[in-house]
Amino acid sequence: MKVPAIKRLVESQTLQTLVEAEEALLDERQPSFEVEGSDEGEQLTHVFAAIWILNHMKDHNVEFTAALREYTKKVRVSIS
Repeated sequence: MKVPAIKRLVESQTLQTLVEAEEALLDERQPSFEVEGSDEGEQLTHVFAAIWILNHMKDHNVEFTAALREYTKKVRVSIS
């Protein structure tokens, strides 16, 4: 997971285009835009994180940094 790649997706894509990219990656197709990542798994992680962060920003009326902090907390909890 690379935070700069996630940030670029949040800043450059809409929620709809990210959902479409997620579906494409799950169907082993190329998304309609470039998603950084060393493989499809990392690309999917970046897209999923961007979707989660955009939803969190909207639902809680917070900026990117706060939403990213909440996402990384969830990731840390899930792997510990």
